[in-house]
Amino acid sequence: MEPQSRTHKRTFFDLKIVGICRDVKTNPKKETMLGGNRAVFFVYATEGLENMSFVSNAVSLVTYFYGYMNFSLTKSAATLTNFMGTAFLLTLVGGFICDTYLSRFKTCVLFGLIEFLGYGLLTVQAHFHQLRPFPCKDVAINLKNTCEAADTSQSVFLFAGLYMVALGTSGVKAALPALGADQFDEKNPKEAAQLSSFFNWFLFSLTIGAIIGVTFVVWVTSNQGWDWGFGICAVSVLFALLFLCMGKSLYRNNVPMGSPLLRIMQVFAAAIRNRKLPIPENAEELLEVHGKETRMHDEILLRTEQFRFLDRAAIIRSNNDESTATKQGSWSLCTVTQVEETKILIRMLPIILSTVFMNTCLAQLQTFSVQQSTTLNPYILGFKVPSPSLPVIPLLFMFTLIPLYDRVFVPLARKITGVPTGIRHLQRIGIGLVLSAISMAIAGVVETRRKSLAIQHNMVDSADPLPMSLFWLGYQYAVFGAADMFTLVGLLEFFYAESSAGMKSLSTAISWCSVAFGYFLSTVVVEVVNKVSGGWLANNNLNRDKLNYFYYLLSGLSMANFGAYLICASWYRYKKVEMKQSDVGEKIEMSRV
Repeated sequence: MEPQSRTHKRTFFDLKIVGICRDVKTNPKKETMLGGNRAVFFVYATEGLENMSFVSNAVSLVTYFYGYMNFSLTKSAATLTNFMGTAFLLTLVGGFICDTYLSRFKTCVLFGLIEFLGYGLLTVQAHFHQLRPFPCKDVAINLKNTCEAADTSQSVFLFAGLYMVALGTSGVKAALPALGADQFDEKNPKEAAQLSSFFNWFLFSLTIGAIIGVTFVVWVTSNQGWDWGFGICAVSVLFALLFLCMGKSLYRNNVPMGSPLLRIMQVFAAAIRNRKLPIPENAEELLEVHGKETRMHDEILLRTEQFRFLDRAAIIRSNNDESTATKQGSWSLCTVTQVEETKILIRMLPIILSTVFMNTCLAQLQTFSVQQSTTLNPYILGFKVPSPSLPVIPLLFMFTLIPLYDRVFVPLARKITGVPTGIRHLQRIGIGLVLSAISMAIAGVVETRRKSLAIQHNMVDSADPLPMSLFWLGYQYAVFGAADMFTLVGLLEFFYAESSAGMKSLSTAISWCSVAFGYFLSTVVVEVVNKVSGGWLANNNLNRDKLNYFYYLLSGLSMANFGAYLICASWYRYKKVEMKQSDVGEKIEMSRV
């Protein structure tokens, strides 16, 4: 018998939900006013402004560490890759909070404020020279090792600001794509097509922000100082939060349905507990809850044959009474939908792991390629291009390619394949992996040419730019930009579409984790290659390093990785969903913020 107060609380909650649902049912215009393209406009604006800040630092922080904090070249690259890896790995925290405690909107606001404070700390450090060592950015290459490194207090201040930014951007990246995708109902044919386009235009907004970041923000940083650059980033994040809040009244927002990790743990616990029971062939011997009792957001996942040992978690014992069988969250009995939710996550893991190495290659372009650019002629058509602005080349390529892909390629491919997205998500990811291998091969060729010119002109130890245009590095960036367009959007759309309704944000976060593991693996790869090769990348002088060999190695490993991906993709089985026949009054999971 439950206490009276608890019963009254539950009754009040039920009445409140019923009232909301009746209001929507009697006023259908209210439902149609929520979501759609009007709502995602604010999502696009938020992503563009937030990514402008993040990318401008991703491409230039290595020069800040090297020239202003006096880190060595290797430590500068490692610090940047660790920062980037942490930023993407922490998306798991944001995704978990979204699905368990807060709505996606509130999660974006909370983590956006943390990111704003992080940029504030970096602005203060860059402005006051007492918080930094004396910069030795203009010291000759052969004297770099004599520079005084940042002391403990200066490093602590730096890392506090950096990792507040990492934590803040992680929550935004986990929640914002899912918030935008929530604005379209995949069961509505018209909105399903819009949902397919959403991820392409989400990347487009991300790209526009990145273009502004690597041009305007980097130019301001190079000419006005790092305090101005970090300050612009802080203001940009603040405006991103304002745009996000402006769309609040239009959002279809999720109500958290409990921890997906807890549900997965329950499946394993129940399967282990029932490990001695035979797996039934008859689906009627497995528990499934239909109607309004289920919390899996209007969908029931059908049983699949993979990982059959987990089906034991849904076996109904003879001594289970009705109340035990229908109690959500039991550690001894789970529904088939809950079991399939766990299977989906297990099936996704090989896919995400097989895309990690591509992001290891991306990390090299954002570290060593930026350092390559400092040795080249920075003038293109008479205009001096700051080294960190080099990634604008692939971004401009993506800026052109994304609309063509969405408006030309997808409709044509859809007519041929009958697939709403033109090609399958896994096919799109595979194309990106092949292009990344090609990009690394091109990088090796370009670096070989750069080194030969340094030797030919007797400029191996010179700080003067080589007689080679910065534009040469654009080829490897352009191909990798196309690879990123295919793989990143393919991953985001794949994980959102394939995940269960109760773990959309967490699955989106998992897709970002591919980037995180790629950056962390980058640090390991550099260290291992240095030890095995006898120091390919051990010098502070790229003209004496063997970076071209390193790029060729990455290209070969990328092709081997693609072979592993083909095996994982052919093994994957798409989820099967039985949609419930329920009226509007039973859809209690979606409400206004």
